[in-house]
Amino acid sequence: MKRALKKSIVEMVKVGRLPDELATEYGPSADSIRNWVKKYAPVDVSGQSVSANELKKLRKELAILKEENEILKRAAVLLAKH
Repeated sequence: MKRALKKSIVEMVKVGRLPDELATEYGPSADSIRNWVKKYAPVDVSGQSVSANELKKLRKELAILKEENEILKRAAVLLAKH
């Protein structure tokens, strides 16, 4: 299902429509719709609102950057010894 339609259904849930009725109307299961609501629900992070999905991506990116930074620190120590 296209992302735009998912977000549209999530918006309908936010304004009071029930996942069960939207499932009947649009086709996906009510459980899928509830999962989308969780996935696209905004999370407040340091005063900024981001989706749970975006927060997951940012955390993954942060972990990669921390690992790269640690590698660079070790390389700098090795290069300084020579």
